[in-house]
Amino acid sequence: MRYKGSCHCGKVIFEIEGDLSAGAVNCNCSICSRKGALLIAVPRDRLSLLSPETDLQKYTFNKHAIVHRFCRTCGVHPFADDTADKSERMAYVNIRCLEGVDLARIPVMEFDGRSM
Repeated sequence: MRYKGSCHCGKVIFEIEGDLSAGAVNCNCSICSRKGALLIAVPRDRLSLLSPETDLQKYTFNKHAIVHRFCRTCGVHPFADDTADKSERMAYVNIRCLEGVDLARIPVMEFDGRSM
């Protein structure tokens, strides 16, 4: 299914093609727990950024395997990308930033990212 998403102020707009029925991940790593994100993974080519990339800021830490993206204006974190080879890249989308999603209907799986 196709979903449209954005940051809080609406400067960062994107669409994804994905399946929410499998559920979202609640990661307890140091950044995800602070952001409060509920994440789904989709192949990176199924995420289309509809606004200029210059509206996004990047943040990496630790092993720099994930590029966390956030809006330069409002600071909301709508998604992240991994740094794998281009053909294998994934996007990790914060479903709290998607329009029309009933979060109460999405199964949530806990992920122990602190142990990685």
